[in-house]
Amino acid sequence: MEKTTATTETTTATSARTASLQGQEKVASTDRKKMKVMVALDDSDSSFYALTWALDHLFTTSIGVAAAPAKEFPEEVDMLFLVHVQQPFHHYAYPVGPGGTAIYATSSVVESVRKAQEEISTALLSRALEMCKAKAKAKLVKAETLILDGDPKDMICQASEQMNVDLLVLGSRGLGKIKRAFLGSVSDYCAHHASCPILIVKPSKEAARVG
Repeated sequence: MEKTTATTETTTATSARTASLQGQEKVASTDRKKMKVMVALDDSDSSFYALTWALDHLFTTSIGVAAAPAKEFPEEVDMLFLVHVQQPFHHYAYPVGPGGTAIYATSSVVESVRKAQEEISTALLSRALEMCKAKAKAKLVKAETLILDGDPKDMICQASEQMNVDLLVLGSRGLGKIKRAFLGSVSDYCAHHASCPILIVKPSKEAARVG
């Protein structure tokens, strides 16, 4: 009888510890702060590499809570904002040289260019959403897209502030010193002017060689 009682007490204690650990895991999971991340995208491979890196490294895996109803852990779902900025089309041009006359594009040309820009932006963000969907079963993240018009450097910084994101992620194009001096760098500008922490993802050596 003494052996039976001791075994029963040991089993009860083990069950209590297991229940306690499960309870702590659930509390830690439900108390977790939802993270908001913004990834700036363009048509470069470096920006999509940055998105892939963010999906693989920044978001919580769904292991352990995948079977639970989504409404039970609403704060578990992180937000990922996919942002693409369309640069404005200048419908006029000034010829080089003295006495030049400005050349203006017709309204039909302007409309065609805008339509082409919208189609490119839609295709780009659709590709990004498909990448997010592929990770959706393993990652607790909800993705939303945003298309803006203007200077990419300024608009990305403004959007990250207005959306109150916790982290801004950009890819690095790897511009040389001369190109960087003349053209500037969106990532460099955002690093100095964004109001939130910023992560610049450089492509791996393998990806750089392929590109």
